[in-house]
Amino acid sequence: MSRTRIAVVAAAIGALLVGSLVARHMSAPGYGIASAPRAERPECEQAATRYPDRLAGQKLSFTGRPGVAVWGDNAVVLRCGLTPPGPTVDPCATVNGVDWVFREGRSENGKKVIITYGRTPAVEAVVSDEVTAIDTVLVDLSKLVEPIRKYTKCLNADDA
Repeated sequence: MSRTRIAVVAAAIGALLVGSLVARHMSAPGYGIASAPRAERPECEQAATRYPDRLAGQKLSFTGRPGVAVWGDNAVVLRCGLTPPGPTVDPCATVNGVDWVFREGRSENGKKVIITYGRTPAVEAVVSDEVTAIDTVLVDLSKLVEPIRKYTKCLNADDA
């Protein structure tokens, strides 16, 4: 085999290896998920020490950015350090003293978006439709979020 041919084959193999590594990285849990603007706040750092090993039957698979946690293959993605939502007509639920707003306008492509209400910084979770027990997710995440100081509560139509 000539040197030129060996060089071409080596370059092709190298390109295939790099391409497969890039594809693997891009499909890994947590890829493309940015930290929230206030993810470095002490409340988020404290929450990070309490991430459950399992959530909705999914194993904690990524904590590589401040304020970001991923369970499973992006089955549940949590981001701490967001600006709390203002008054909204989106549905609200209180779970173990933590108010959660279901962001219906942002829930799409088989994912539900929920965010804490009345706590600074806010915590957002994006839950895949493959997770059937969202109530269990909210119970577990409420334990994680409860220490963040509450300054107001959400009201449902029944409360008005």
